[in-house]
Order: sequence, then structure tokens, then C-alpha cells
Amino acid sequence: MSERRKPAHISRKDWDDVASPELTDEQLAGLRPAREVFPDLDFPRPRTRGPQKAPTKVQTTLRLDQDVVEHFRAGGRGWQTRLNDALRRVVEAEQKKRA
Repeated sequence: MSERRKPAHISRKDWDDVASPELTDEQLAGLRPAREVFPDLDFPRPRTRGPQKAPTKVQTTLRLDQDVVEHFRAGGRGWQTRLNDALRRVVEAEQKKRA
């Protein structure tokens, strides 16, 4: 949606007062969600994270050296997955040594 252009002879304050007047307490109290006002319209649902594809991961807090985190973040999106993959390779290598 494009913003309306303000005519040059109207001050910014006057334009803002007309373009978006403040709502009164009474008006605010009477506001309702758009879904209630227009029940026949199909509003998009808020996005939520879906179930994990393989619910085997555990959320944890971990302190790492800054340069390590920066290295993985420099690769862009998916840096946490790449870090997990690198740690997995270390675990697998240690398991092979023990076997």
C-alpha cells in the first residue's frame, strides 16, 4: 500500500493529525479483532513453528568462543545446523576411536 503524498501547503503536524487522529478511550474499548468483524473473510493464521521432522533435538544453552560462533554465522542461514553437524562429526570420530 502506498503512502498518500502530503500537499506542500499543509504542515506535517496538521497532516498527521488528519491522516491518523488519536483514538479516544471509548473508541479503543470498542475495538474488536478483524476476524470477529469480518467472519466471512479468510484471514491468514499467525505462523507458528510446526513439529520437528525428527523430534530428537534438545534445546540447550551453550557458551562458545566468539570466533567459533562468528565463523558459523558468516556462512549465513543454517549456521546452527552446520555447527550441530560439525559437532556430530567429532562425536562420531571419537566413537570410532573407542570401538
